[in-house]
Amino acid sequence: MDTRAREVKLPSYAKIACVLLSLVIIIYGLHALQGLLIPLVFAILFSVLLFPLAQRLENWRVPRILAIALCLILTLAVIVGILYAVSMQISSFAEVIPQLIKRGNEYLAQLQTYADERLNIDRQRQVNEVRKYLNQALSEGGTILTSTLLATTSTLTDVFLVLLFIFFFLLYRDFFRSFFYRVFHGTRRSKIDSVLSGIYNVVKDYLAGLVLVILIIGTLMTVGLLILGIDYAIFFGFFGACLVLIPYFGISLGSLLPAAYALVTEDNPLKALGVIGVFLFVQTLEGNFITPYIVGSKVSINPLAAIIVLILWENVWGFPGLVLALPMTAILKVIFDAVESLNPYGFLIGEAEKPRPPIKNFQQLAEHLPKRAKKIGEIEEKT
Repeated sequence: MDTRAREVKLPSYAKIACVLLSLVIIIYGLHALQGLLIPLVFAILFSVLLFPLAQRLENWRVPRILAIALCLILTLAVIVGILYAVSMQISSFAEVIPQLIKRGNEYLAQLQTYADERLNIDRQRQVNEVRKYLNQALSEGGTILTSTLLATTSTLTDVFLVLLFIFFFLLYRDFFRSFFYRVFHGTRRSKIDSVLSGIYNVVKDYLAGLVLVILIIGTLMTVGLLILGIDYAIFFGFFGACLVLIPYFGISLGSLLPAAYALVTEDNPLKALGVIGVFLFVQTLEGNFITPYIVGSKVSINPLAAIIVLILWENVWGFPGLVLALPMTAILKVIFDAVESLNPYGFLIGEAEKPRPPIKNFQQLAEHLPKRAKKIGEIEEKT
């Protein structure tokens, strides 16, 4: 009698049910543990960004703990500097608040006149409706204030957690590498190192490219707003540039605030349209030229997969999910490409390969063969 356990082969519908059930459990777990996982993922990304600086300091004979502490101090200084600059810009808005209120009242009066004359909506009815919504807003003010204070406290706590996680990730990076060696003990260490190196490179290139893209886009939009004569052009320009973290429609959302400001403060309403035009023009440049050439194929995810993962992570983690969707998907693609059984999924979320033109003559064949041999060598090296 064969005492070995027989392999149980499940029917296809049972396998699909197991996969769907596993996905539901994973997504629910991600949503339930977002308070821990979001700071953890941000810490991993920033650890990758700070690793070259920490390594350089260590090469200069600086102790590892001191090198990491210096990196964190520099990061805090940059964050505080950015927040200070933003707060100065926001505080300067107090000078134009009376003008904004006056112009807003003028637009409201014009809207009331239009509704009275064209839509036959009595002014007294309009006043009653406005008063009702105003009282509702005032009654909910306490709840909004409490929620804002709680959100601020939560944000400060998350910043502290991120810095703490960054410190330990950089401090115990060799320990974590040994952990992966033990978990995947049946896999060659060179392959594990290749996967870890691929994850590091894709995250580093994505973050460094993203910073450069924000600087370029912010400069372009600031110049455009200065040409239009819009106040606070630097603030509006780089505020819209930071929204590039939301792919495809982030810059368009960033145009709403400066367009509304131009509509209220400027006598010519065409300036508001000009602001929107500047942002849309820069978004076209960003989507077709700037991001593809700077970030390149480092995050090679096709647009359909990008939209799906953006919607998925936004529903799971909210706005942080939108920011983290693409780098996390890029990391998953590196893992999928390294595991043979998951290769089809890496192919599915990757960019579609462009068809190659046919080889028509001997010269094209001679140029093609070295490239083909190099690609085969890279595949053999990975396997």
